[in-house]
Amino acid sequence: MLSQLIRRLKPNLGPVSHAEQLRAAAGALAGILATALVTRLVLGPGTEVPLLVAPMGASAVLLFAAPSSPLAQPWSVVGGNVSAALVGITCRMWIADPFLAASAAVGLAIALMFALRCLHPPGGAVAIVTALTAPSVPELGYAFALAPVGLNSLVLLAAAVAYNNLTGRPYPHRRLADAQARPGLSNPPPSERVGFTLDDLDAVLRRHDEIIDVDRDDLAAILHETEFRAYRRRAGALTCADIMSRKVASVTPEDTLQDAWRLLKAHRIKALPVTDGRGHLQGIVTQNDFLDMVGSGLGAPALGKARRLEQGIFRGFSSRILVDAIMTRPARAARLDTTIAELVPLMADAGVHHLPVVDEDGRLAGIITQSDLVAALFFGGVEAGAAGQAA
Repeated sequence: MLSQLIRRLKPNLGPVSHAEQLRAAAGALAGILATALVTRLVLGPGTEVPLLVAPMGASAVLLFAAPSSPLAQPWSVVGGNVSAALVGITCRMWIADPFLAASAAVGLAIALMFALRCLHPPGGAVAIVTALTAPSVPELGYAFALAPVGLNSLVLLAAAVAYNNLTGRPYPHRRLADAQARPGLSNPPPSERVGFTLDDLDAVLRRHDEIIDVDRDDLAAILHETEFRAYRRRAGALTCADIMSRKVASVTPEDTLQDAWRLLKAHRIKALPVTDGRGHLQGIVTQNDFLDMVGSGLGAPALGKARRLEQGIFRGFSSRILVDAIMTRPARAARLDTTIAELVPLMADAGVHHLPVVDEDGRLAGIITQSDLVAALFFGGVEAGAAGQAA
């Protein structure tokens, strides 16, 4: 019974490597030491003002052990600590009872940090420290919020920026680019339409109505990656080698566009991988590349693209131009052991219709079309469903 209670009280932080634990601890050590040394250099060793305020230790935990937390971002650290200090000093000046002053300071500091969008848990400790007062606070008044509190916060923040980035933890934390939203139409990428959407996530977060110490976009990315991993596990080990077309028509950069177009027509395909003399993939040439080169001005606009291309090429306008002039390079490519689950975001979201497959030496081994992928997903889903029913 007691062991169950203890387990229930222990938080589940998830798997964190010993290397990451050591990185965070070393960063906090360096950050606090740098903060103390720089503050002493600025204020002088003989000052009566404390060179370090205790809540900086709590800020260091967030900055170095959880740098991606919304509560550990620059505005949260500086804005939270300084605003809490101002509240604490004000309560100290206006409320005679120190315990009542400290209690009011914490409550008001939290409300102010919410309003300023700089919620920072150590700010609550800053409010108590300034409300209960050190001997120097009455003389300094509101200047105490600037030094040592503001100065400590800025130096510790600078140390966190340098240390985290040097040790592979981008800081300030980079949110998912809003540029992912498409101009005009704001439809999500195809691979995201079959799972949850950000609207779904926002609805659940609103229902829970509490602070989640993870950036909302990061949470969405983690959940999408989890969905992808689960799908890959369910889909089994089906790879590009299993579904690709192995007999592939290709051209070299030195072939003419007329030769390439004849191959496209003869095989009734829409793309040709481009390889060098040893079969290494150099790029890809598609019907769209031809259209971009020929331009819509050749032939009447009412003509279909095939007729427009034929008129442009066989009039002699571009028959002698080499494939090298219009091919897309470098071509996106998959490897033989790439799973079909990994192909979905590449082909669906990036709009890739034809994907060359290369071996470990970079030589062309085959090609996959969206039709190949759809068939693999369909039959893989049917087999998975049958296996689930049998189980």
